[in-house]
Amino acid sequence: MRQQQKQRRRTTHLFGSLLLVAAAGVSAVGAAPAQDASPAQAATPLGQVVPAPAKVEAGGPGYAITPDTRIRVEQDSKEARRVAGYLAGVLRPSTGYELPVVGQGGPDGIRLELSRTDEDLGAEGYRLESGPGAVTITAHEAAGLFHGVQTLRQQLPAAVEKKTAQAGPWLVAGGTIEDSPRYGYRSAMLDVSRHFFGVDQVKRYIDELALYKVNKLHLHLSDDQGWRIAIDSWPRLATYGGSTQVGGGQGGYYTKDQYKEIVRYAASRYLEVVPEIDMPSHTNAALASYADLNCNGVAPPLYTGTNVGFSSLCVNKPITYTFVDDVIRELAALTPGKYIHIGGDEAHSTSHDDYVTFMNKVQPIVAKYGKTVVGWHQLTAATPIKGALAQYWGLDGTSAAEKAQVAAAAQAGTGIVISPADRTYLDMKYNKDTKLGLAWAGYVEVQRSYDWNPGNYLPGAPASSVAGVEAPLWAETISTSADIDYMAFPRLPGVAELGWSPAATHDWNTYKVRLAAQGPRWDALGIGYYKSTQVPWPAG
Repeated sequence: MRQQQKQRRRTTHLFGSLLLVAAAGVSAVGAAPAQDASPAQAATPLGQVVPAPAKVEAGGPGYAITPDTRIRVEQDSKEARRVAGYLAGVLRPSTGYELPVVGQGGPDGIRLELSRTDEDLGAEGYRLESGPGAVTITAHEAAGLFHGVQTLRQQLPAAVEKKTAQAGPWLVAGGTIEDSPRYGYRSAMLDVSRHFFGVDQVKRYIDELALYKVNKLHLHLSDDQGWRIAIDSWPRLATYGGSTQVGGGQGGYYTKDQYKEIVRYAASRYLEVVPEIDMPSHTNAALASYADLNCNGVAPPLYTGTNVGFSSLCVNKPITYTFVDDVIRELAALTPGKYIHIGGDEAHSTSHDDYVTFMNKVQPIVAKYGKTVVGWHQLTAATPIKGALAQYWGLDGTSAAEKAQVAAAAQAGTGIVISPADRTYLDMKYNKDTKLGLAWAGYVEVQRSYDWNPGNYLPGAPASSVAGVEAPLWAETISTSADIDYMAFPRLPGVAELGWSPAATHDWNTYKVRLAAQGPRWDALGIGYYKSTQVPWPAG
């Protein structure tokens, strides 16, 4: 997996995944006439967003946000009001407008509506209707409202993302979008073990993920190079095991309060945190912290290199399972989400029999504390517990036997999260000249990261077994937020689209035009991205 290996009527009237995309640069359909707009200021054609919506019916006059605009929301819905406050926080700095959040008393403005009768929108779907008097976002649950707000953001000029007042106009093209996700599991992973990232850095990444409707943040909290979460019953894991990182830097760890802050912030953006404690390998930081976890009773030194597969918990020691139980118990208590990831990859120093024994003992511990197991796809060499998810990180060229093992587990009911290393690993170099990243899985340019189908990627795995997709970002060479941005963008939005949008919308030639339109938005947000020559970025 790392360095050395290797819906409301889901009709898809898509206008050819947005035939309208081909018209990028053509004046907008349905732009509101209330303000004059030059061609450069014309409204974004309805649906020319990332991820592509399931259904778009463009046409008719649209809506203009003006100084008189109000954000209207049901007074008795705390969740809807919270989403409205978030939207106001995005729009106020750039528009310079007051945009008060008020009750539903009038038909005008930006209207956020929770509809308990629109069950076919599902937990995350929404409907956006834009006309001369209002933009209305309707959802069955608050997550859908939030996702609809992300679509609204992208329908507005990129300058809406700036933190100072801009000239406008603020036009939303006319018509209706009806949208819900293809998969319920749409994840991005951040490795905070190889290099440590502080709370504010993680929050920044959460905000970037939310813009593209990602709903899981997988935090890789432990590895050979660092342990990043405080565990009261084993305090040296953090204070000693978390004291360094790749290259010998200072390292760091999250206190329990800091971890809970990350979890709360993610939840405010409708992302669920999936914490990972990798085991039985990738455990040198733990082994160095407590000698008793080693079979020989001797603690190894802290490790700051990038080799993999050399460490292992002692499978035959009872204290190993006391350790795992304590860690999972404390982590589960901090984590309101459904999942705990237990790793399970690259256990080269653990025999096959010991690996199977260990994984089969550890999975029930996760279940005991009310959580669902996620493990890297090597978990399928053991017996995945009922409800477990196996995360496939192999390559296009991974052996047929290994793929068949995962597919057999999928046929037996194990869900699969698809994250092929040579497609979705955001730490892979774009090309030979990329200064950051690794290349053990090959070079991953933007088209390669987008141009595949999760539903039929793994031979023999039923399409119904695919729970979703993930874009992991390993941090052997990544140490700053600028590094994260450069490696994640522009590939992350493509993986997000594969997880959200109907398969019928997946077309590189139309996608790359929609992707190019994101460039000015990233500029406005201060995201320094890789300007791939495969994407027709706007001039200037």
